[in-house]
Amino acid sequence: MTLAIALEPAPIETDAYGVVRVSKTRVTLDTVVTAFLEGCTPEEIGEQYPSLQLPDIYLVIGYYLRHRDEVHTYLSERQRQANIIQQEAEQRFNPIGIRDRLLARQNQSR
Repeated sequence: MTLAIALEPAPIETDAYGVVRVSKTRVTLDTVVTAFLEGCTPEEIGEQYPSLQLPDIYLVIGYYLRHRDEVHTYLSERQRQANIIQQEAEQRFNPIGIRDRLLARQNQSR
């Protein structure tokens, strides 16, 4: 019997917004890598995200391990973008005192 050895491409793709996702799911590369770095096993990641198939999780983690520098650069850029979006949102909708404002509205409606 001969064992067929074939290279499996990483099941990741970039969407129209530049976000890397696990193929055919909405789960981002960020999500899988962050869970892995926090100590989750591939099986635990699969339990948290049932749309992912276990072999795909292993392939994504393998991709991360082979391309750490590129993935960390991508993750850093994503974090930078998220910080900018958060700052813009906080400038438009000041979060300071939001609880008090919501309670005041609730009390007015009674």
